[in-house]
This record gives sequence, structure tokens and C-alpha cells, in this order.
Amino acid sequence: MILNKETAQKTAELLLQINAIKLQPQNPFIWASGWKSPIYCDNRITLSYPAIRNFIREHMAAQIEEIYGKPDAIAGVATGAIGIGALVADYLNLPFCYIRPEAKKHGRQNKIEGYIEPHQTVVVVEDLISTGKSSLLAVDALREANVNVKGMMAIFSYGFGIASENFKKADVALHTLSNYDSLLLQAEKSNYISASEAKLLSQWRKDPEHWNPKMKVNKEKA
Repeated sequence: MILNKETAQKTAELLLQINAIKLQPQNPFIWASGWKSPIYCDNRITLSYPAIRNFIREHMAAQIEEIYGKPDAIAGVATGAIGIGALVADYLNLPFCYIRPEAKKHGRQNKIEGYIEPHQTVVVVEDLISTGKSSLLAVDALREANVNVKGMMAIFSYGFGIASENFKKADVALHTLSNYDSLLLQAEKSNYISASEAKLLSQWRKDPEHWNPKMKVNKEKA
């Protein structure tokens, strides 16, 4: 769910501007999952642009406080959300930790890096939501440590139905700065894509797993 349409449009504009999001409906990418996709998203690029990362940091922080109230800590999902999560925590003057996809094989064998006490409240920060499975593994790790997860805040979501189902089953509230619908509106408005390309992009989102137009494929992996 997005809270502010103006922020959603501006976020989409900035992500397109720096090629953190690329739209290539005529020359789709192949994701690591094997899905053919007309969109490629790497929000880690935002960290290289101070004005844009500050925009994201400040709007994420504001929405976290508005939606969830100020938590005891911020947790980032490794590795994509470590940077932005730390920036949001710093802006809110809160402790920060991050969650590995799996525990280290050596040393202290941590899955949660950083210090957080049982029963403290935390908001999880993520950079991108696709199916939500990897993001929710981070929530599982926090809950196993008896941490109270208030919800998750992400930069961008593809808006897949399966993601909504996964978050609902896990009983985790999800909010994002921007989403796929806002992106298509902004991309067409700015002439980044044509009306026919916007239609093709909309069709992809309805069934991304089986979307397979007869066209050349760009094999950049997500």
C-alpha cells in the first residue's frame, strides 16, 4: 500500500531518472527465477546519488512514523536494504540491525547483525518487494528472536498478487514509497514509454511467470 500518491510519483520519477529502474518491454530481461521481465530494478543505485537517497530516507522515515509510530529500532534486509535502512535509522536517531538470508557458517553464526533486545519494536526496511518471500524470512528471524515486528516499509513493489497473499498469511503490514502502477503512470507521462508499451507492461504484471512475448530477450540477471 502507498500512503502518498505525490510521493509515489516522485519516487518513480527519480528511480527512472538514474536507471535504478529500467523498462524494456521490447527487449525484456531474464530474472534469476527464469521469468522474462520488461522491468529491471536495482534500488541500491540510489545510494550513489545523495539528493535522491536523502529524498528516500526522509520520506521513508516520515511514513514509518506516520503509519507505525516511532519503533525502538530499524532493521534492514540484507543486502539490498542495509544502506537505506541505516540511513533511515540515522535520520530517526534509532538503533539499526540487519538480517542475513541465512546464519553465518562461522564465528558467532549470527543471522541478525547488530544488537536488538527481545520484545523491542522494530520496523523492517526493504528496497524491493517481488514475491515477498525473502523479505518475510527476515521477519521470521526477528520473531524467532522475540522481537515485535510492527511492519515493513519498502522503496518499491511490483504489486504481485502472490506478494499480497504472502504478507497477509504472515500477518505483516507492508507499505511502499512507490509501486508498479505509479511507475507506469509516471513513465507514460514523461514519455519514457508509449501508450502501447504501457499496455504491454500492464499485461506482464497480470501473469509474470508465463509472460513470454515473441521478442529478443536481454539476459541481464536480477
